[in-house]
Amino acid sequence: MPELTIAAVEVEAVRGPAGRFPYPVQWQAQPLDVYLAPGEAAAAPGEPDPAAIVETLYVRITTRQGPQGRYGPVDPVAAWSLTQILAPFLAGQDALAGATLWDKMQRLDRHSRHGHLKLAISAADNALWDLRGRAFDAPVWQLLGGSGRASVPAYVSTLGVPHDPATVRTVARELAEAGYAGQKWFPAHGRGGGAAGLRASITLAETVRDAVGPDVPVMFDAFMSWDLPYAIAWCQAVAHVRPGWLEEPFAPAQVDAYAALRDKTAIPLAAGEHLYDRPDVLPFLSQRLLTVLQPDPEWCGGVTELTRICALAEAFGVPVIPHGHGLHAAIHVIASQSPGTCPMAEYLYRIAPGRHRFEVAPPEPAGGAFPLPRRPGFGIELNDDAITSRQPWDGRLLR
Repeated sequence: MPELTIAAVEVEAVRGPAGRFPYPVQWQAQPLDVYLAPGEAAAAPGEPDPAAIVETLYVRITTRQGPQGRYGPVDPVAAWSLTQILAPFLAGQDALAGATLWDKMQRLDRHSRHGHLKLAISAADNALWDLRGRAFDAPVWQLLGGSGRASVPAYVSTLGVPHDPATVRTVARELAEAGYAGQKWFPAHGRGGGAAGLRASITLAETVRDAVGPDVPVMFDAFMSWDLPYAIAWCQAVAHVRPGWLEEPFAPAQVDAYAALRDKTAIPLAAGEHLYDRPDVLPFLSQRLLTVLQPDPEWCGGVTELTRICALAEAFGVPVIPHGHGLHAAIHVIASQSPGTCPMAEYLYRIAPGRHRFEVAPPEPAGGAFPLPRRPGFGIELNDDAITSRQPWDGRLLR
């Protein structure tokens, strides 16, 4: 077994033209929407200039013995905490001591359990898994115990798709025909939108169901922008639509609201991307509040903690479908788990291509499923043909 001592933890800024990717144009309901006046709609973001230079950040961990690990894209807030707090601490540590390193990073700072530091721990943990995969010439899913499947099924998230009825119908049918395991839509109105916003959210659900027929699973994500009366009213109005789940109607601390809504509706509830570890997850499992758990491997502590959350959820019989922000880590963890524990992945089909624009062969489903990755580690390689510059990140955002 090789000895691998961490030499340095760095963040690389990769820049190049934005290109023509399907950027979001439809506003998603936000927790801040409570401050909108009744009937007021938030402005949708515009599409960027394809020639504009954009920046993506990747973590790189080097060892004294030579093997390196990479992970990304990572958020700037994670990159700052990583370079300023974790990097000096990790230098000189054993890169193969996965569980011990994770525990040390968690104990390093009093605020490590949540927030930006947890994102940084996630980035470091994922890069270390990539490093080990490259050192042992094996994909991460193989290091995690192998896989019983040749591909990872995916459901598709439609974040960014405009909500006019014609577009909704067209896109919903196209995605249903593409072979995905289901499709998720994002209401544009929070409780600040009042009765008109509620009606629009109901109409969206009815339009999607009418477009795809009775058998295609359809789900909806409220992104913590509703309160209990609003959520109850929506659930009662769309019961005939039979949503596969309603995701994150409330902030994660509102456990009692989840319990009250569970008792008021037969619609399954899902949450988890803003639950950052097993102690966060446990009340939702022990009180049987969720039908689907959705931790994010780039926010919950990386592959190491995600696999532990999977084991916890399995004991309660609740499937884990990781949040789709972190595709590389999510696909490998899902591939290593039983289909009963991790049945599928999430694919944000209008977002993911832009996030991975600078990579060779970025993760992309075919026929509604991701092929099982075969390259060592996570297989992240940068495409120099799409990149205009690569340099150490200086801690500032590209303007």
